[in-house]
Amino acid sequence: MSAGFAAATGDGPPLPGGDAEQRSREVRAAFEGLLQIRRLTSRQGGGDPAAHPAEWELRQPVRAVALALEAAKRPPSALDASGVRVATGYRVTPGERLGTAVVEWLGPPGSGAAQEEEAALTACASALAPLGWDALLYRGPRRHRYLEVEPAGPTA
Repeated sequence: MSAGFAAATGDGPPLPGGDAEQRSREVRAAFEGLLQIRRLTSRQGGGDPAAHPAEWELRQPVRAVALALEAAKRPPSALDASGVRVATGYRVTPGERLGTAVVEWLGPPGSGAAQEEEAALTACASALAPLGWDALLYRGPRRHRYLEVEPAGPTA
């Protein structure tokens, strides 16, 4: 029995490889649902209502950002049952401030994820921008890059 759809945050098990088309349909349906919620609940004056996060996204930015990245066909990272990272891709975690998320590019040791980090995170930021998310690239300890993602401010 299925527990329902959950966007991949990069800290879960590898996505089922057996039916990639089924997963793609689930992601597409969830993302289309998100866009419909945005259209129906938008309070933004003018512009595309689908370009602004809905209230529930502001309360659950990790889920919203993970869904946006998966819908953009960015690969999520993954962990095996013992907690060892087994796939290279994005990882979304809560940010330090309420309503924010952090996106990292991680992979197994020796995977080359660190060399891909800047280009991959830039692609993630590009996928998030049209959906009303500001993603700023930072460099943390040991030169590790990450995105801090927050709802975009109103445009003037």
